[in-house]
Amino acid sequence: MPEVDEPDFYSIADEDASETEYAQGRLPGKVYASRGFTETRSTSSDVGQPARFIYKVVDTDGETRVDEVGEEWHLFATPEGRYHFKLKLVRFQGRVKEMWIQRVPEPGRGGNVKNLLHLKEPEAKSLIDMLKALDQVPLEGVSSVRVDDAIIQEVFREPGALSSAYERDPNTFRELIRNDKTAKDVIAVTHRRHQVEIFRELLTDPAAFARAKQRLMAKGPEDVWQRFFEQNPWILGMGLGGQLLTSWSKDKLEQITTGRSISHVGKRVDALLETSGIIKSLVFAEIKRHDVPLLHTEYRDGCWSPSEHLTGGAAQAHGTVHLAIADIAADRIAKLNEKGFEVGEFAYVFRPKSYLIVGQLSEFIDADTGGHHVEKIRSFELYRSHLQNPEILTYDELLARAEWLVSTDQ
Repeated sequence: MPEVDEPDFYSIADEDASETEYAQGRLPGKVYASRGFTETRSTSSDVGQPARFIYKVVDTDGETRVDEVGEEWHLFATPEGRYHFKLKLVRFQGRVKEMWIQRVPEPGRGGNVKNLLHLKEPEAKSLIDMLKALDQVPLEGVSSVRVDDAIIQEVFREPGALSSAYERDPNTFRELIRNDKTAKDVIAVTHRRHQVEIFRELLTDPAAFARAKQRLMAKGPEDVWQRFFEQNPWILGMGLGGQLLTSWSKDKLEQITTGRSISHVGKRVDALLETSGIIKSLVFAEIKRHDVPLLHTEYRDGCWSPSEHLTGGAAQAHGTVHLAIADIAADRIAKLNEKGFEVGEFAYVFRPKSYLIVGQLSEFIDADTGGHHVEKIRSFELYRSHLQNPEILTYDELLARAEWLVSTDQ
C-alpha cells in the first residue's frame, strides 16, 4: 500500500486547496494510506490515540448534473470527474472513526473537493459492517431476515465465537433456522440420532433405565417405553412394518379403543396407528417390557415353549383388536376433531394389523462366549412366523431399524 505525504493539518473543509491537490494526484483504483499520526482534536474522545487516513479514488466516464435556476431545473452533462473515498482509522486496526465520500475535480481542472457524505461513529461502523456482510447474503429466498450488527461484528472478529453470539441473541439464530429448510433437516436428523442413542442406553444400561423410570415417575417399565415412544412416534411409524405408519391421534399414541360409556369397561391400546396413503387402515401395537424372557422351558427336546409374556401379550393384542372391531361395528371409523365433528378422514378396519413389542433376542446369545442357542432361536422364530397377528418384534430389532434409518439420513 503506497504511502503519500499529507499536510500537517488534516482539514476536511470544502475549500481546502491542499486536500484537492492530493486527491487529484492519486491514481484511480489504488488504495493509499497516510503516515500515522496522533489524534489531536481536543473534542475527540480518542485524543492522543494513533490514527491514519485511508484513501481511494474512482474515476467516472461522465456525469449528469441537475441545477436549480429559479423555479426551473436544468439537466446537463459535465466533464468526467472522480470520487474520493476517505476513511479515518483511530485507536486500533479496523476501527473507522469517520468516513467521507467526496467529489473531486478531474486533474487539471479547477474546483475543490466537495463532501457528498460524511459519517462519524457509530454510523460509519454500521455501514462498514453491512458491506462486510454482503458476501454472505444469498440472493434466493422469499422471507426477510434480520441480523443484529453485534452478531455480524462477533462473527467477523472471531468465527469461532458463534456460540457466544448465539447465547447473546438466540432468537435471531432460531429465526434464521426456521427460514432455512436445510437447517431444519439437519436439526431433525440430529434430534433423531440423539433419540436413538437414548433408545440404546435405555435398552442396554439398567442403571440408566432405572434413572429414567424415577425421573418420569413411571408406574413400571412399560410406562417408560410408552413415554419414550409417545415422544418419538417415528420409531414405531417407520420401524414396525413395510408401510409408513402414523399416529391415529396427533395428541397421543395410547388410545381407548372400546368403552364409550361409563357402563362399559374401556379397552386401551398402547399405540393406535394408521397406514399412510389415500386409503388408510388402523394398526394396533402393544408395548411390553424389554427385560422379560421370550421363551419359558424346554417342553420337549429342542422345543422351547413361549413365555407367558409372549403368549399373554399376543392374547391381549387379539382381544384389543376384536373388541375394537365389535365396538366400531362398521367397515371404517371417522376421525373427529376436538369438538366431536368429522373431519372427512377415515380409516378402515378390515382385519387390522397388530404388533407386539416385547423382549430382546440377546437372550439367545451367551454373554461370555457370544455363541448362539440354535434350538431357542428356532423355537422362537417358528412360533412368531406362524402367528399372523400380532406380528412380534423385539426391542433390539426395533432399535436396529431405527439406527439404520438415521444412518441413511446423510
